Amino acid sequence: MEQSSHQREVRLVDPAWSLSELMARLAKALSSDGPAFALASVSTDSVLARISLVVKTTGSSGKIKEVGLTASSLLASAKASNNYLDAKIGDRWSLLLPLNHIAGINVLIRSLELGTIPLDFRNIRTDTETKYTSADFSAIVPTQLFRALNGDAELLEHLRGCRAVLVGGARLSREQRNRAVNDGINIVETYGSTETTGGCIYDGKPLEGVEITVNEDNLLRIKGAVLAHSYLNIAEPLVDENGWYTTSDLAHFEAEKIVIDGRNDDIFISGGENISLSSVETIISEKFPALEFAIVTVPEAQWGQALCCAIVSADSSLHAGIEREIQESLTLAIGEEAKVKHFLYLEDLPLLGIGKVDRSVLQSLMGRLIS
Repeated sequence: MEQSSHQREVRLVDPAWSLSELMARLAKALSSDGPAFALASVSTDSVLARISLVVKTTGSSGKIKEVGLTASSLLASAKASNNYLDAKIGDRWSLLLPLNHIAGINVLIRSLELGTIPLDFRNIRTDTETKYTSADFSAIVPTQLFRALNGDAELLEHLRGCRAVLVGGARLSREQRNRAVNDGINIVETYGSTETTGGCIYDGKPLEGVEITVNEDNLLRIKGAVLAHSYLNIAEPLVDENGWYTTSDLAHFEAEKIVIDGRNDDIFISGGENISLSSVETIISEKFPALEFAIVTVPEAQWGQALCCAIVSADSSLHAGIEREIQESLTLAIGEEAKVKHFLYLEDLPLLGIGKVDRSVLQSLMGRLIS
């Protein structure tokens, strides 16, 4: 990690503060007129002077990293996003994402650039007094889009009223996107991470100032002003000597757009056959577009790795039929070795803060079920 005598205090800020107060503090952090900003506890109380924001990121593997972001990367991301969306001064965003994640923070910074304060709908599911009002733009994760398309009529109406809705943070199935478009939502599918200051690829195209390529291992690589400065709690370089950040996602170019194929640890072996978790998820999504589910694998003596499916469903009378149709679809598309070995029914999927499935928790639940 880079060493410097020029340090800056890191100030922990409560995300429950009013958005106007949070944005005032954030504006000072971005202008270097105040301490660096963190919305969740971090392991350090000072950072390099150029770092304005510290964000903790937890991938689906559960490994926690603390990422230092500069004002230049945060503002480059916000400006590129607003430019892509043709956002104008005075336009308003709605905030539906938690502020301890970069996607939520980006809504604040984009709003700063537009001279507005976002509409705060973070707690609308539990706060019965708050009602949706119209916004120009919003940003959500696929879990929220799923709820809008499957019973949350007020959220659906809000998203329909937006000029564009960014959807990222987790895999968005083709079926879910098509349903959203058919229901009148202008979806912009985004790809990014905390290391890229949030979404930096919109609908398969890099934002202004962002370069992308695929290396010899088919891993997506990203370069540009939006990249974070460094990791703070681990001695792992964020970029190589040429400024490229190598993701853990497999990708390929198709019709001049980048297509994300899944993580490089997406492949599992069952009965001696290599099978992609993404392909299994796609097949199930196509068969059951309104089904909320997640796929994980757990070690098993007979198969090597057993494919497990967790499903959100309270109606046990439907379970046998769902299982039968899933098994038939997977067998037809891939083969017997791709059949689900264990099903688990839950009230809700375990999620990491922003809406990604917490696969480590799910694997533990599955492990207890099997044992």
